Amino acid sequence: MLTKRLIVCLDVRNRKVTKGVKFKGNIDIGDPVEMGARYSDDGVDELVFYDITASAENRPCDMEMIRQIAKRVFIPFAVGGGIRNLDDMHEALLAGAEKVSVNSLAVLHPEIIAEGAKAFGRQCIVLGMDAKFVGVSDKIPSGYEVFIRGGRQAMGIDALEWAKRAEELGVGEICLNSIDTDGVKNGYELTITDMIAKAVQVPVIASGGAGTPAHIVDLFRKTSADAALVASMVHFGDYTVPGIKGEMLAAGIPVRKKMNGEV
Repeated sequence: MLTKRLIVCLDVRNRKVTKGVKFKGNIDIGDPVEMGARYSDDGVDELVFYDITASAENRPCDMEMIRQIAKRVFIPFAVGGGIRNLDDMHEALLAGAEKVSVNSLAVLHPEIIAEGAKAFGRQCIVLGMDAKFVGVSDKIPSGYEVFIRGGRQAMGIDALEWAKRAEELGVGEICLNSIDTDGVKNGYELTITDMIAKAVQVPVIASGGAGTPAHIVDLFRKTSADAALVASMVHFGDYTVPGIKGEMLAAGIPVRKKMNGEV
């Protein structure tokens, strides 16, 4: 049986990890390089770093930060925010990232997915998707609409259809974030997660809503998601990576072990 991945997300603003609820009320937590290294040492499977102000400030992702992370982190990590074109993708990958995540850019210019997959391999291209339940309609048949610009702009695009199209264009992975549950810590949005995970052949990462290890167990028992992304529950010290993996293992969820056999 394939193992399920545990991924920690670090939203970065001004070289500080920050966290909010539904994209609002962010507070600074710590240094992204130090926090990433600690999670890596603790046995997390992957990391994601989002430079959350890069796009708004019309600048590329913080490449120097990526280089510093690559010196301290020895597991796969993805970067997003401020990825504006193929050159930015190339620079981020050269700086040490294994994957680049595109969200608003991909919605506005879908061809970037195909171009990135052709240039660097589809395994390097992650689609970040922010979706919100707006009700079923002719325009949004799944009931879930795609939003961009940090959840501020509705696009009139059905989330399920966008996921299918992105896969056809060449995306290698989809990180699906539910705006409705983001930072709330009451559990993942299982309906849209399972809907998309069953509709595409590429791995789907569930994001938004993890508050306890039970929520992660629930995700893997009730959906076909390949990975669980967490943030608040580890950033604020409520839980640890080894503790979460231990509870996953106890619940019968297959997890990757560290080199020494620890979870």
